[in-house]
Amino acid sequence: MDFQFDARTEELRGTLLAFMDEFVYPAEEVAHEQRAKLASPWDTPAVVDELKAEARRQGLWNLFLPDAEHGAGLTNLQYAPLAEITGRSPQLAPTALNCAAPDTGNMEVLAQFGDGPQKDRWLRPLLAGEIRSAFAMTEPDVASSDATNIETRIRRDGDDYVINGRKWYISGAMNPDCAIFIVMGKTDPDGEDVRRQQSMVLVPRDTPGLHVRRAMQVYGYEDHYHGGHAEVVFEDVRVPATNLIGEEGGGFAIAQARLGPGRIHHCMRLIGMAERAIELMCRRAVSRTAFGKPLAAQGQVQGWIADARVTVEQLRLLVLKTAWLMDTVGNRGAHTEIQAIKIATPRAVVDIIDRAVQVHGAGGVSQDFPLAELWAAARTLKLADGPDEVHQRSLARRELKKYL
Repeated sequence: MDFQFDARTEELRGTLLAFMDEFVYPAEEVAHEQRAKLASPWDTPAVVDELKAEARRQGLWNLFLPDAEHGAGLTNLQYAPLAEITGRSPQLAPTALNCAAPDTGNMEVLAQFGDGPQKDRWLRPLLAGEIRSAFAMTEPDVASSDATNIETRIRRDGDDYVINGRKWYISGAMNPDCAIFIVMGKTDPDGEDVRRQQSMVLVPRDTPGLHVRRAMQVYGYEDHYHGGHAEVVFEDVRVPATNLIGEEGGGFAIAQARLGPGRIHHCMRLIGMAERAIELMCRRAVSRTAFGKPLAAQGQVQGWIADARVTVEQLRLLVLKTAWLMDTVGNRGAHTEIQAIKIATPRAVVDIIDRAVQVHGAGGVSQDFPLAELWAAARTLKLADGPDEVHQRSLARRELKKYL
């Protein structure tokens, strides 16, 4: 990155880059070795806690929250280059900085919509990295890309809410430190406004009737570092009415507020993943010979490397523009750009990582390099936070309105 950010961002970038070199990259192999010896694959390797302690000591903590009361007080534009750096080691770096999904989105929800007792009980320990959390929205029996399809029922019963439903791909739910679920369901399933039927409630993990059934795989990976992606069943789960976040009928709006920052955070980290893939591709190309000359001298490989560099530079500028718009005119004002980066970034990064895999040959699909896992993560983000087609539909409608 050749251009300059403000002094504080540049200082944090320098600190974070050094932290990655000194602590995070060396910890990747250590974490893998430690996990193999754990009693449960969902337990946290000791080196992760060591990374968190060091990151906090260095002031690299809760960088994603623009609210200075709870986070580092950075704007989206200031956070963007930092999130990109963490994307170079997506299994360890975001967690080390307490900037990993789904906790980030859940902390944003609690900071923006939670009341005082909810913040004291759940936001404070999340900010301190003492607990983890999950966001329960996606369901196996409906097309969850349309959030109005959600069928989980949240029924008022006196001073309580009673929850019944089945969710899946609930990220973080397999982690034994996951203490709280934010659950989205319908409190008014027959309401005239389909976007006012949903609400969100806080459900502690140990609530009777909450059953974590199984871990869902993602292209064969279980994503242990992220706490997995679980199928969760709610059977007559009863929580106090005070566990409602915001107001009844406000769930859809809260979900949209949560997803805006989440989408741009994913895109920031994706650029870091692409940079890691380019670095690995170049190192491999200069170290291997095929058909009488180094891979780096093969025109096809040179073309892949050049195209990857051009693409990353374009994507970065679009993400930075989006971050700037979110800071200056808000998420609504940045709607088109948020949709655009969500469409463009995963698509392009999947292709870049795929080229890096190709340059590595069999090694590219093996566990000896991070490329296969990076590819699976990037490909999944063409679905996560809304599939590309939903964003294309929304973006096209905005464009067409200019001509109607």
